[in-house]
Amino acid sequence: MIKLFKFPMLAIAVSLLTAFSVSAQPGFGTAEKINADWRFHLGDIDPKKEPDQRDRSWRTVQLPHDWTIKQTYSPTYASATGYLPGGIGWYQKKLNITKQDQGKKLFLYFEGVYNRSEVFLNGKSLGKRPNGYISFSYDITPFVKFGEENQITVRVDHSLDADSRWYTGSGIYRDVYLVRSNPVHLEQWGLYAFPTVDGNKGTLNIQADLKNESAANTSLIVVNELLDKSGKVLVKKSDKITLATGASQQINTSLALSNPQLWSIDAPNRYRLRTMVLQNNKIIDSTTIVTGFRKFTFDPDKGFALNGKQMKVKGVCLHHDAGVLGAEVYPEVWRRRLLTLKSLGVNAIRTSHNPQASSLYDLCDELGLLVMDEAFDEWEFPKRKWLQGWNVGTPGFQGSSDFFKEWAERDLADMIKRDRNHLSIFAWSIGNEVDYPNDPYSHPVLAGNGEGGFTQPIFGGYKKDAPDAMQLGIIAKKLAAVVRKYDTSRPVTAGLAGVAMSNETDYPGTLDIAGYNYTESRYQQDHKRYPKRVIFGSENRHDFSAWKAVQDNEHIFGQFLWTGIDYLGESGRWPSRGFYSGLLDFGGFIKPRGYFRQSLWSDKPMAYLGTYPLKGGSAASDVWSVLESEQGQSKNETPSMDAWASWNYQPGQMIRVVCYTNSAKARLELNGSVVGKTKDYDNKTGIIFWDIPYAEGKLEVVGLDTKGQETVRHQIQSSGRPQAIRVLQGEQIELKAKDGLAQLELQLVDENGVMVAGADDEITCEIAGNARLLGMEAGDNADKGDYTDNKQRVFHGKMIVYIQSKAKKTEEVTVRFSAPWLKPAIVKIKLL
Repeated sequence: MIKLFKFPMLAIAVSLLTAFSVSAQPGFGTAEKINADWRFHLGDIDPKKEPDQRDRSWRTVQLPHDWTIKQTYSPTYASATGYLPGGIGWYQKKLNITKQDQGKKLFLYFEGVYNRSEVFLNGKSLGKRPNGYISFSYDITPFVKFGEENQITVRVDHSLDADSRWYTGSGIYRDVYLVRSNPVHLEQWGLYAFPTVDGNKGTLNIQADLKNESAANTSLIVVNELLDKSGKVLVKKSDKITLATGASQQINTSLALSNPQLWSIDAPNRYRLRTMVLQNNKIIDSTTIVTGFRKFTFDPDKGFALNGKQMKVKGVCLHHDAGVLGAEVYPEVWRRRLLTLKSLGVNAIRTSHNPQASSLYDLCDELGLLVMDEAFDEWEFPKRKWLQGWNVGTPGFQGSSDFFKEWAERDLADMIKRDRNHLSIFAWSIGNEVDYPNDPYSHPVLAGNGEGGFTQPIFGGYKKDAPDAMQLGIIAKKLAAVVRKYDTSRPVTAGLAGVAMSNETDYPGTLDIAGYNYTESRYQQDHKRYPKRVIFGSENRHDFSAWKAVQDNEHIFGQFLWTGIDYLGESGRWPSRGFYSGLLDFGGFIKPRGYFRQSLWSDKPMAYLGTYPLKGGSAASDVWSVLESEQGQSKNETPSMDAWASWNYQPGQMIRVVCYTNSAKARLELNGSVVGKTKDYDNKTGIIFWDIPYAEGKLEVVGLDTKGQETVRHQIQSSGRPQAIRVLQGEQIELKAKDGLAQLELQLVDENGVMVAGADDEITCEIAGNARLLGMEAGDNADKGDYTDNKQRVFHGKMIVYIQSKAKKTEEVTVRFSAPWLKPAIVKIKLL
């Protein structure tokens, strides 16, 4: 009998007091963000000799803080890191804790510290946490000096700076909180709510873990209220318990609601669950989480359904850096990025290959994006990595494997407990490409013997002295058991790199749904051989054929492109900052392949024009036709999905004009006259194209439906040389006074206001007022200039500038952008 996987939705684990605001807080007690006024020292110190060192070598920083992104690029560093160094860093912060806090439980909660951190309070070690992606907390109550100044010290050891295949960053790169709670309290991540939906009835099942750290037994009332977005209480229930001193207890209850509004991609409806703990009719602890109702199914023949509706998962893989910002997490930046991805038709993300900041999941809950939450890129053995430069010397084996056996199950459990209430998460991934053939595991099937055996020489055949691939199934069973201990409502998955090898082990059998990395060729044969296996593309190229393998096979429920956004690290030959396969660039701007994907995935009418010169054209392109890739193709080559929107060439030069559209037909016009006859959509390439001689003016594509009626237009315009800097947000904006983040998009335009796509002028940013420049990002992968100063070259005529306010009251900030020979742009920012 075919197995049908059914999984209900879960709640969003956010501790908040206002409806549906993004808040990456710990979810227990009362949390106070303590990101300001830290001191930082790059380099190791002896804490015993210098426990209070705060000399001039220590500088004041504000969290989140990534020290690696602020260093100098060098080809001597690892390409995996984006040619940036790691090292050892120390952080200190003075913290005043009043006598009013005596009798409370106090915790330090860290969203993420990369990596191998140790935390001290007043010289006492609180503990170590090697995994740089896991959130953690320490009970500091025994070490606090009440009514005095306390010193937090954090040592971060990223001296193994090539311990990952991509950029990780270094330091306290996410938020830190001081958490206060009553001795009788909800435990960290102790509130878990998951609904079931049956017809028009929704039931919210609630688990609340309570702990009594007081000196006496206590009688408690636990009240759960479900609220709508206006704050109206829809249903309420109370439970009485007696909790012994020193004991922990789980309370299980449920709330029923008729005709709940379901959460979906198009309508992410949400509710709030407010849980209060009362002692002697007084609230001693409370937590509010955002929740909702949904259901989904995974079927080996029919694929994926959300709320009973079959759909294809159109996903992208995402790393956690943001270009010039490195690993520093700013929710506003990710909101803009996710909204842009969703505008292209993206409906899911995969957190490649580690848990990310809580605020990212909050945003996906709010915006209506599915999430595949992933834990590990390697297990008990590290993967090969270039430790200096690119493809130079002998690969090394830095990684996280040295602490895997000790920490993996705890790290995974903490990931599940922290994130399990997020409505967006629909699957848990326990690993990515840990089964890559001969890196490190091997199996006799690699010799090419038997059905489905490998013959590719790249894998090197069977290596009998390598770790036995049968170990994959043993480890996977342990990790899958951890997931199911803390959440049975979602499937366990993994991204398989060596499917043919893994099929000879127990590894795929431990998974509820199986992710295939770059192995579309096995979709059909494995469906026949393993008819109960639910298969999807967990990591895929941008090829049109890779999407057709999903679109044309009902049993394949979706794919995750590598990648959604360009990311630092995993770089190519110098100069290269990172991996450049994203739909968006480092600055979050849509690349041509992003528009190509929009033509495949979006339901809204769209069209895009891109161009590049053909080989043997009658003229050479001039300095203003700067195109990133695919220049000089011949007439017989497949049209590119990386054609930039530029229309500046030499008169008469033969140009290929490509159109990405979801229209049935399209025609091409130049200055109002047809220069490209109407052509049908090409089901083999997904691209319509014309080869025409260049002439100055407005080039426009007209999308048509099957009846020849116009549905959409897109144009590109010849430009002159750059004359001015334009800020798209305008000359006046408003921003929150404390830690508000402005994202100013700059364009260089000619005298007629047309953007100059080939411009690369260097822009200088000057700020007058209470704000700081976080970074200037143009998206150029090859630009290895100084990203720590206030100067940067635009790329393809544009860039984004991040400015953070730091005022405590209303005032005004002036930002001036200038470049030689260009008219400057001045922006007034009113801080509220």
